[in-house]
Amino acid sequence: MKIRTIATGISLNSVTETEKIAQAAEFNRTVKQKFEERGYVVQTTRLITNPWGEYLIGSARDEIILQLQRLDRICQESGISFTSIGCAQTPEQIALIPQINQHTSETMFACSDIGNVTTGINWEHTRAIAIAIKQISQQSANGYGNFRFAAAANCPPGIPFFPASYHQGETALAIGLECSDLVRQAFAKAKSLSQAEKYLTEVFTRELTQVEKIAVEISQQWAIVYRGIDASVAPSLDRQDSIAYAYETLDYGKFGHQGTLTISAIITSALKNLSVKTCGYSGLMLPVCEDVGLAARANQKTYGLTNLLLYSAVCGWGFDTVPLPGDITVEQLELILLDVASLAIKLDKPLAARLLPVPGKQAGEMTEFNSPYLVDTQIFSIN
Repeated sequence: MKIRTIATGISLNSVTETEKIAQAAEFNRTVKQKFEERGYVVQTTRLITNPWGEYLIGSARDEIILQLQRLDRICQESGISFTSIGCAQTPEQIALIPQINQHTSETMFACSDIGNVTTGINWEHTRAIAIAIKQISQQSANGYGNFRFAAAANCPPGIPFFPASYHQGETALAIGLECSDLVRQAFAKAKSLSQAEKYLTEVFTRELTQVEKIAVEISQQWAIVYRGIDASVAPSLDRQDSIAYAYETLDYGKFGHQGTLTISAIITSALKNLSVKTCGYSGLMLPVCEDVGLAARANQKTYGLTNLLLYSAVCGWGFDTVPLPGDITVEQLELILLDVASLAIKLDKPLAARLLPVPGKQAGEMTEFNSPYLVDTQIFSIN
């Protein structure tokens, strides 16, 4: 198991609050050092801010871009791996996301909400986000810019996994894990589905208890709020730690075949019954282009968009790094987002959608992202 992210959330009133950013960066480095001293591999440290419109209120379009470029530069110089500027809160702000995306580095992420259980579906946002996704795909190489943008449905503050991250309140720490290897370990010795859940609960309890002990200790020393561990099963780009192949160690067929929904539910059930403090999604992630096994099974068409939405009913995230045809329309993107919002609201759970339309490509063709973070995959059919 690795620490995917150490994420500190801060509330800004201005991007000129460089001391607050520097303190968060120093705290991240301290947490990283403490985990590494205990033998953990820490992949990234991250900064999450309150929604950017709150600290750039009243600024003109060009000034917003300049200020976010400044924030981007400050965070990079501070040694922060990735920064989330939080939610765009109005259709006008959402319309700025493509320009922000184009003029900031690949380490800056953003999101916007498409609804929650209190207010229902946000129809205006959903339409504006669909337009933004389409525009970003057309202005970035191979549509890669949408890797940094997501639609969030019913998502709480403080999620350490990007892009559906935003902060509220006091400075706080959250931990995100890369732990599909724990699923593989538990499933490898299970002789039945009931044993699979039992072993998974045991291994997660053991490992996450140790992570929590370290995180709580450091948070108390710095007098910083400890938000918890996002216990989501985030997969690895390593073949041996693929979540899809972990499923298949149970010998119920390939990922996407009958039984996949049940196994997904078993994983989520184990995560929801942990004794440690959890935050964020704390469910199962199925990012198509971030997992070698998921990509391979997508290429074999053992599952599709409808399957992913079905699995989201019992796990987490929704649609993550899903490659789509470049000629997908705004209306089609909007309907996909509405399905995610409807499911999140109906089940009162956090879901998100990170969709990757690829210009000039059709369903069945391979992506060419040329990215260290993504596996190239056949583009999904939307029919």
